[in-house]
Amino acid sequence: MPRQPRLDAPGVLHHIMVRGIERTQLFRADADRADFVFRLADLAEQGALTVYAWALLSNHAHLLVRTGSRPLPRSMRSHLTGYAGAFNRRHHRVGHLFQNRYKSIVVEEDTYLLELVRYLHLNPLRAKAVRTLRALDRYPWTGHSALVGTVARPWQATQIILAQFGRTAGRARRAYRAFVAAGIPQVSGSGPYVIRFVSWLWFSSF
Repeated sequence: MPRQPRLDAPGVLHHIMVRGIERTQLFRADADRADFVFRLADLAEQGALTVYAWALLSNHAHLLVRTGSRPLPRSMRSHLTGYAGAFNRRHHRVGHLFQNRYKSIVVEEDTYLLELVRYLHLNPLRAKAVRTLRALDRYPWTGHSALVGTVARPWQATQIILAQFGRTAGRARRAYRAFVAAGIPQVSGSGPYVIRFVSWLWFSSF
């Protein structure tokens, strides 16, 4: 069956998901995670993508981005091909790293933007990479730590998200953190439709 063309245009918001082939670990060490984030930051600094949220898990990753100065397929091909080559060299490995193409869902931002920011940033808690919200605040491999101000990520579009929570940085960060905290019960699967839908689409796509 032929591949369907991706829906893309400048300014379109995408929830992107990538998974390791046959559930291969995409990140074996912090050096891998740092490399992936470095490449994502480079795309953001070039204006190719605006990055709102992201989370790295052992065998998959989520990104919430807006397309910018170049088509999304070109940006993702550069990012993932470069990362896979570097990963294979670091770990003396050959062959494909990612399962199929990345998955991308066009987001109706007025309805789902903040829900998806929260959903993505709660993934380390959901996967038990961290155990508490306080630990998530300091966890460097998700965009949540930049939004609460514990890790500096100048390339991440934190102000656009925080502006929806308050007029001052301190108030906005507190309100954003409270919003994330309110989503923790959803980790058990009892959350609203958007959480169940995104979870179903993600796991049924592989």
